[in-house]
Amino acid sequence: MNWIGLQQEGDAMNQPNDENESASPQPLSAIARRCLGVLVEKAKTTPDGYPLSLAGLITGCNQKSNRSPQMQVDESDALSAIDELRSAGAAREVQGNGRVTKYRHAAYEWLGVDSPGAAIMTELMLRGPQTAGELRSRASRMHKFDDLETLKTELDELIEKGLVESLTPPGRGQTFAHCLYTPQERLYLVDKIQKQDAASTGSSPASSSETPKAKAANDDRIEKIQDRLDSVTAKLEALEKRLEFLES
Repeated sequence: MNWIGLQQEGDAMNQPNDENESASPQPLSAIARRCLGVLVEKAKTTPDGYPLSLAGLITGCNQKSNRSPQMQVDESDALSAIDELRSAGAAREVQGNGRVTKYRHAAYEWLGVDSPGAAIMTELMLRGPQTAGELRSRASRMHKFDDLETLKTELDELIEKGLVESLTPPGRGQTFAHCLYTPQERLYLVDKIQKQDAASTGSSPASSSETPKAKAANDDRIEKIQDRLDSVTAKLEALEKRLEFLES
């Protein structure tokens, strides 16, 4: 095989168990993945408002922060996605106060993950493929990762479970994706990543004749630029979190 090759909720129903831990979850449609990601995210970040009503779920799917791509999910879309998740065993319908129907996830059981793994999977479902640095910065709003190595250890475990895969070779900029895409979506994603990777690694005669000293200096500049990008990303994440709070 080549390189293309959801704070845990205080509810025992959503804990992983031995029977499900080795299960291989089935692919989900894009809207079903968005709904599942929203349910896990809200359970972690706004537990007082969880489980979610249908209206709350739709709002979470369509919010502008922490989402990529942007979606315009309507009631029919959300109901169909919930049916898909319930059929898969990834979500449940519950009776809320005032007999309002609400929804909760069963992701810990379905995916066989704990809190850190859930946070990573949620970010991948809500935003698509990301680097380890991006995942650490973004997933930390749901589960704190002390350092990049801690995040990478969790990624390795998810890869071993067949829940995550690497889309590009190891090294800076290595990109990871969840394995819940439909076959058609995955083919499109693979083609897109391959083209981006080819464009970013294309070399010219001048670069191929680069001296070791020049290459080292260039690598150092790239590393400094990446560090600055990581810092900017962290600041943007903080602003997005404030925006999400204001929107709610």
